[in-house]
Amino acid sequence: MDLVEDILLKEGKMLPVMEHFYTIQGEGAHTGKAAYFIRLGGCDVGCHWCDVKESWDPTLHPLMNAEEIAETAAKHCKIVVLTGGEPLMWNLDVLTGQLKELGCTVHIETSGAYPMSGQLDWITLSPKKTGLPKEEIYQKAHELKVIVFNNNDLKFAEEQAARVSDSCKLYLQSEWSKREEIYPKITDFILANPRWQASVQTHKYLNIP
Repeated sequence: MDLVEDILLKEGKMLPVMEHFYTIQGEGAHTGKAAYFIRLGGCDVGCHWCDVKESWDPTLHPLMNAEEIAETAAKHCKIVVLTGGEPLMWNLDVLTGQLKELGCTVHIETSGAYPMSGQLDWITLSPKKTGLPKEEIYQKAHELKVIVFNNNDLKFAEEQAARVSDSCKLYLQSEWSKREEIYPKITDFILANPRWQASVQTHKYLNIP
């Protein structure tokens, strides 16, 4: 990366984009809605069960003009989801500003481990033990989604739920490879704690991105 690219990256005018695509949101509160996804490269949270480990190294993914990718997304759909990797590693001001100018609703899926940036309409906080969220994001999150890999994650979910606002929606989602084992435990937990809801990766059942 040359000096000019480094400056543009820090300013948010260019971003490392792993992929971008139009599909149906498969998880959480907006399941079933058409959405344009922009997956940014780069993440150092290091979840061992991550299903997009190829996103971790930002240098593997091309730098793209933030305003141009916003225009591409807006042509397809007015719900745009920023995901990763960890999108908050980057300055999102230019990308989200352009999306808002184009009439889009901007969603983000984040671990919350980095400072917030950009104009965000819906924040899905998916906290990880390996890189806990910044304090500032807890009260701003609209949706808390905890991935459950083992029984300890249910305790972690309760600890994280105590830090978000009362209006924040609470979701438990099994790690995909353990779904047959974990969803019965999630079901029992939700029946005992009905403030929580189950999230299922419906896009994997539909065989779509």
